[in-house]
Amino acid sequence: MSAAVFTAYLIVLATGYWLKFLNLSHLKAHGRTVPPEFKGVIDPAHLKKISDYTFENSRVGLFESILGNLFTVLFLFGGLLGVYDHWVSTVSGSLLWGGLLFSFILMYAGMLIDIPFSLFRNFKIENRYGFNTMTLRLWLTDLLKSIAISSVLGAAVVLSALAIIQNSPAWWWLWVWTFFLAFSIFIMYISPFVIEPLFFKFEPVKAEGLEAKVRVLMERAGLKVGHVFQVDASRRSRHSNAYFTGIGRVKRIVLFDTLIEQMTHEEILAVLAHEVGHWKKRHVMKRIVLTETMAFCGLFLAFHLLRWDGLPGMIGLNDASFFARVVILGFLSSLVMFPLTPFFSYLSRRDEREADCFASDLTGRPEAMASALVKLSRENLANLHPHPLYAKFHYSHPPVVERIRRLREEGCGTGDDGRGTKDGG
Repeated sequence: MSAAVFTAYLIVLATGYWLKFLNLSHLKAHGRTVPPEFKGVIDPAHLKKISDYTFENSRVGLFESILGNLFTVLFLFGGLLGVYDHWVSTVSGSLLWGGLLFSFILMYAGMLIDIPFSLFRNFKIENRYGFNTMTLRLWLTDLLKSIAISSVLGAAVVLSALAIIQNSPAWWWLWVWTFFLAFSIFIMYISPFVIEPLFFKFEPVKAEGLEAKVRVLMERAGLKVGHVFQVDASRRSRHSNAYFTGIGRVKRIVLFDTLIEQMTHEEILAVLAHEVGHWKKRHVMKRIVLTETMAFCGLFLAFHLLRWDGLPGMIGLNDASFFARVVILGFLSSLVMFPLTPFFSYLSRRDEREADCFASDLTGRPEAMASALVKLSRENLANLHPHPLYAKFHYSHPPVVERIRRLREEGCGTGDDGRGTKDGG
């Protein structure tokens, strides 16, 4: 059975690498062509810069992926999981503290492996292309904060879940699901006040007249927003963005100072209108419902599969603790979910198209949204020539050229198959 699982794993890896190869080959073949939507905005020199940036990030990502997969093979199929599992059991026989030790060592090992890649991306690639503004001291401070937050929240989640399992062995799957749902909502509430300010300085929007325009836009959309802030994203990077954070009464709008610097007020309003579209079209709620439904079903299946005697044999082990079984089941779940990736990507792209159309209708200026996308792509060096198959498989947003063309030429209300939809905005 372990041979079949290993073969499935190799098929998943081969498919992923083949798609990356297709994408880079497509960029190499078409990367010197300026799309009509970017004529007069991007010249051949800038287009070459986009291609070089994409290739460099892809090469680093490929090396990181290969290294991670080698560790996965050695850990799961090379017997290291069994050795590690046995060592943890000798250190602690407690379900709670043994589980915390088991999960935390793996979490810290993953962070340790990621550190050199993060350093290289920030201080080599991002520096080379003019994005990085972060000092090594700030990078290290952010890392330590992230480790501290992950440790505190991770300990709370692991210990709480294991306590539920220990005290309700027959129904833990239901109570763990309930706890995860409540914890997620809790994080949504506290994140704007506790977590995000640890990394960014939030202050009122400084651009004269912009906040008033934002509030008028929100009122027109029938959406109540507590605050409109700008953050000092430029301390870390010149990449630009805007987002909604929080839920309910703590919902707020956050604008990167880099976005405010790069765009006109009309373009910023169009970007925010797009985000409003996600709320008004209930994309956020639908995504939460879908995620929680899958988690509910997944935990119910996990409850039964974790007690199956044949589970350790799926990777060639004779026996495994509860924690090791969770790792094995998580790995198998990733193989099962991989073929569904295009479906979830399609759902995300559909939502993004609806949000684009909503923004166009709300502002009455589709060109403002199109112009904002052009600037975002130009300033962030976005790949303008993704392979169609790669995009359908992995892209959560439609390729930017398609989005701009739809806004300028085709209008809204077209799905992935090109047919009109009345609820598209």
